[in-house]
Amino acid sequence: MSGPIKIALPKGRLGESVYAMFEAAGYGCPDAAEDSRKLFFESADARVRYFWAKPADTAVYVERGAADIGIAGKDILLEHSPDVYELLDLGVGRCRMAAAAKKNFEDYGTGPLRVATKYANIAREYYGGRGREIDIIKLGGSIELAPIVGLSDVIVDIVETGRTLIENGMEPIQVITDISARLIANKVSYRFRHAEITQLCERLTAV
Repeated sequence: MSGPIKIALPKGRLGESVYAMFEAAGYGCPDAAEDSRKLFFESADARVRYFWAKPADTAVYVERGAADIGIAGKDILLEHSPDVYELLDLGVGRCRMAAAAKKNFEDYGTGPLRVATKYANIAREYYGGRGREIDIIKLGGSIELAPIVGLSDVIVDIVETGRTLIENGMEPIQVITDISARLIANKVSYRFRHAEITQLCERLTAV
Protein backbone atom coordinates (compact mmCIF):
# COMPACT_ATOMS: atom_id res chain seq x y z
CA MET A 1 0.00 0.00 0.00
CA SER A 2 1.33 3.44 -0.94
CA GLY A 3 0.28 7.06 -0.99
CA PRO A 4 -0.83 9.20 1.94
CA ILE A 5 -2.46 7.68 4.98
CA LYS A 6 -6.19 8.33 4.66
CA ILE A 7 -7.79 9.61 7.88
CA ALA A 8 -11.53 9.94 8.55
CA LEU A 9 -12.33 12.79 10.93
CA PRO A 10 -15.75 13.42 12.49
CA LYS A 11 -17.34 16.72 11.52
CA GLY A 12 -17.82 19.28 14.28
CA ARG A 13 -15.98 20.36 17.40
CA LEU A 14 -14.68 16.88 18.18
CA GLY A 15 -13.07 16.54 14.78
CA GLU A 16 -11.53 19.99 15.06
CA SER A 17 -10.07 19.11 18.47
CA VAL A 18 -8.65 15.84 17.16
CA TYR A 19 -7.22 17.52 14.07
CA ALA A 20 -5.39 19.95 16.37
CA MET A 21 -3.77 16.92 18.00
CA PHE A 22 -2.67 15.57 14.62
CA GLU A 23 -1.30 18.99 13.71
CA ALA A 24 0.66 19.19 16.96
CA ALA A 25 2.03 15.73 16.25
CA GLY A 26 3.44 16.90 12.93
CA TYR A 27 0.63 15.93 10.58
CA GLY A 28 -0.79 19.35 9.80
CA CYS A 29 -2.27 20.53 6.50
CA PRO A 30 -2.33 24.20 5.41
CA ASP A 31 -5.68 23.65 3.69
CA ALA A 32 -7.30 22.70 6.98
CA ALA A 33 -7.28 26.33 8.14
CA GLU A 34 -9.22 27.50 5.10
CA ASP A 35 -12.84 28.45 5.56
CA SER A 36 -14.31 26.28 2.82
CA ARG A 37 -16.76 23.47 2.18
CA LYS A 38 -14.05 21.06 1.05
CA LEU A 39 -14.59 17.59 2.41
CA PHE A 40 -10.95 16.52 2.14
CA PHE A 41 -7.47 18.02 2.38
CA GLU A 42 -3.93 16.65 2.52
CA SER A 43 -0.48 17.64 3.74
CA ALA A 44 1.96 19.42 1.48
CA ASP A 45 4.29 16.41 1.48
CA ALA A 46 1.27 14.09 0.99
CA ARG A 47 1.98 11.98 4.05
CA VAL A 48 -1.64 12.18 5.16
CA ARG A 49 -5.00 12.90 3.55
CA TYR A 50 -7.95 13.86 5.76
CA PHE A 51 -11.64 13.87 5.02
CA TRP A 52 -14.64 14.93 7.08
CA ALA A 53 -17.49 12.49 7.71
CA LYS A 54 -20.56 12.31 9.87
CA PRO A 55 -19.41 11.09 13.33
CA ALA A 56 -21.60 7.98 13.11
CA ASP A 57 -20.03 7.09 9.73
CA THR A 58 -16.29 7.33 10.39
CA ALA A 59 -16.06 3.72 11.58
CA VAL A 60 -17.80 2.57 8.40
CA TYR A 61 -15.22 4.33 6.22
CA VAL A 62 -12.41 2.70 8.21
CA GLU A 63 -13.97 -0.77 8.31
CA ARG A 64 -14.59 -0.73 4.55
CA GLY A 65 -11.08 0.50 3.74
CA ALA A 66 -11.98 3.94 2.39
CA ALA A 67 -9.87 5.28 5.27
CA ASP A 68 -6.79 3.69 6.82
CA ILE A 69 -7.49 5.16 10.22
CA GLY A 70 -10.16 7.34 11.78
CA ILE A 71 -11.72 8.69 14.92
CA ALA A 72 -14.88 7.21 16.40
CA GLY A 73 -16.61 7.62 19.74
CA LYS A 74 -16.54 4.59 22.01
CA ASP A 75 -20.35 4.67 21.92
CA ILE A 76 -20.27 3.99 18.16
CA LEU A 77 -17.80 1.13 18.61
CA LEU A 78 -19.88 -0.49 21.34
CA GLU A 79 -23.19 -0.05 19.55
CA HIS A 80 -22.17 -1.16 16.06
CA SER A 81 -19.12 -3.39 16.72
CA PRO A 82 -17.25 -2.51 13.49
CA ASP A 83 -14.47 -4.90 12.47
CA VAL A 84 -11.58 -2.52 13.16
CA TYR A 85 -8.64 -2.22 15.51
CA GLU A 86 -8.99 0.23 18.41
CA LEU A 87 -5.55 1.78 18.83
CA LEU A 88 -5.73 4.75 21.22
CA ASP A 89 -8.00 6.52 23.65
CA LEU A 90 -7.45 10.12 22.57
CA GLY A 91 -8.86 11.50 25.81
CA VAL A 92 -11.19 14.03 24.18
CA GLY A 93 -14.97 14.08 23.88
CA ARG A 94 -15.28 12.55 27.33
CA CYS A 95 -18.75 11.74 28.62
CA ARG A 96 -20.67 8.76 30.03
CA MET A 97 -23.18 6.26 28.77
CA ALA A 98 -25.75 6.04 31.51
CA ALA A 99 -29.20 4.85 32.43
CA ALA A 100 -31.40 7.63 33.78
CA ALA A 101 -34.91 7.96 35.14
CA LYS A 102 -37.23 10.38 36.88
CA LYS A 103 -36.20 11.23 40.42
CA ASN A 104 -37.22 8.65 43.03
CA PHE A 105 -37.83 5.99 40.36
CA GLU A 106 -37.88 2.43 41.74
CA ASP A 107 -37.47 -0.67 39.59
CA TYR A 108 -39.53 -3.38 41.29
CA GLY A 109 -38.73 -5.98 38.64
CA THR A 110 -42.36 -7.03 38.20
CA GLY A 111 -42.27 -6.89 34.40
CA PRO A 112 -40.05 -5.89 31.48
CA LEU A 113 -38.27 -2.61 32.09
CA ARG A 114 -39.20 -0.15 29.34
CA VAL A 115 -35.98 1.41 28.02
CA ALA A 116 -35.99 4.30 25.54
CA THR A 117 -32.68 4.72 23.69
CA LYS A 118 -30.75 5.29 20.50
CA TYR A 119 -28.31 2.62 21.69
CA ALA A 120 -30.34 -0.59 21.60
CA ASN A 121 -27.36 -2.97 21.53
CA ILE A 122 -25.60 -1.28 24.44
CA ALA A 123 -28.82 -1.35 26.47
CA ARG A 124 -29.47 -5.04 25.68
CA GLU A 125 -25.94 -6.05 26.65
CA TYR A 126 -25.97 -4.01 29.84
CA TYR A 127 -29.31 -5.22 31.16
CA GLY A 128 -28.84 -8.71 29.75
CA GLY A 129 -25.67 -9.03 31.79
CA ARG A 130 -27.74 -8.30 34.87
CA GLY A 131 -30.49 -10.71 33.99
CA ARG A 132 -33.04 -7.91 33.63
CA GLU A 133 -35.74 -8.32 31.01
CA ILE A 134 -36.27 -5.14 29.00
CA ASP A 135 -38.54 -3.73 26.31
CA ILE A 136 -36.49 -1.55 23.93
CA ILE A 137 -38.16 1.60 22.61
CA LYS A 138 -35.95 2.94 19.80
CA LEU A 139 -35.97 6.73 19.52
CA GLY A 140 -33.90 9.12 17.45
CA GLY A 141 -33.94 12.26 19.58
CA SER A 142 -35.20 13.95 22.77
CA ILE A 143 -34.75 10.69 24.65
CA GLU A 144 -35.33 12.49 27.96
CA LEU A 145 -38.95 13.07 27.00
CA ALA A 146 -39.86 9.37 27.08
CA PRO A 147 -40.10 8.87 30.89
CA ILE A 148 -41.74 12.26 31.36
CA VAL A 149 -44.70 11.37 29.14
CA GLY A 150 -44.87 7.78 30.37
CA LEU A 151 -43.46 6.12 27.24
CA SER A 152 -40.60 4.45 29.12
CA ASP A 153 -39.39 3.73 32.63
CA VAL A 154 -35.76 4.66 31.97
CA ILE A 155 -33.52 5.90 29.19
CA VAL A 156 -30.04 4.85 28.10
CA ASP A 157 -28.13 7.74 26.56
CA ILE A 158 -24.94 9.76 26.58
CA VAL A 159 -24.64 12.12 29.54
CA GLU A 160 -22.16 15.00 29.49
CA THR A 161 -22.92 17.48 32.26
CA GLY A 162 -26.29 16.02 33.30
CA ARG A 163 -27.87 19.47 33.12
CA THR A 164 -30.59 18.43 30.66
CA LEU A 165 -31.61 15.58 32.95
CA ILE A 166 -31.76 17.83 36.01
CA GLU A 167 -33.82 20.47 34.21
CA ASN A 168 -36.35 17.78 33.28
CA GLY A 169 -36.63 16.23 36.75
CA MET A 170 -34.41 13.26 35.99
CA GLU A 171 -31.13 11.84 37.22
CA PRO A 172 -28.60 9.17 36.22
CA ILE A 173 -29.23 5.91 38.06
CA GLN A 174 -26.42 3.77 36.63
CA VAL A 175 -23.25 4.64 34.74
CA ILE A 176 -22.82 2.00 32.04
CA THR A 177 -19.42 3.01 30.67
CA ASP A 178 -17.14 5.96 30.03
CA ILE A 179 -17.09 7.33 26.49
CA SER A 180 -14.33 9.18 24.62
CA ALA A 181 -12.88 9.51 21.12
CA ARG A 182 -10.82 6.53 19.96
CA LEU A 183 -8.30 6.17 17.14
CA ILE A 184 -9.25 3.15 15.04
CA ALA A 185 -7.57 1.39 12.10
CA ASN A 186 -8.61 -0.71 9.16
CA LYS A 187 -7.22 -4.21 9.75
CA VAL A 188 -5.64 -4.57 6.31
CA SER A 189 -4.12 -1.08 6.48
CA TYR A 190 -2.73 -1.79 9.92
CA ARG A 191 -1.00 -4.90 8.59
CA PHE A 192 0.54 -3.33 5.48
CA ARG A 193 1.16 0.17 6.89
CA HIS A 194 2.10 -0.93 10.37
CA ALA A 195 5.27 1.16 10.66
CA GLU A 196 3.58 4.37 9.50
CA ILE A 197 0.52 3.92 11.69
CA THR A 198 2.62 2.94 14.70
CA GLN A 199 4.76 6.05 14.30
CA LEU A 200 1.63 8.19 14.04
CA CYS A 201 0.27 6.62 17.24
CA GLU A 202 3.53 7.26 19.07
CA ARG A 203 3.51 10.93 18.06
CA LEU A 204 -0.11 11.35 19.09
CA THR A 205 0.65 9.72 22.44
CA ALA A 206 3.52 12.12 22.96
CA VAL A 207 1.19 15.05 22.25
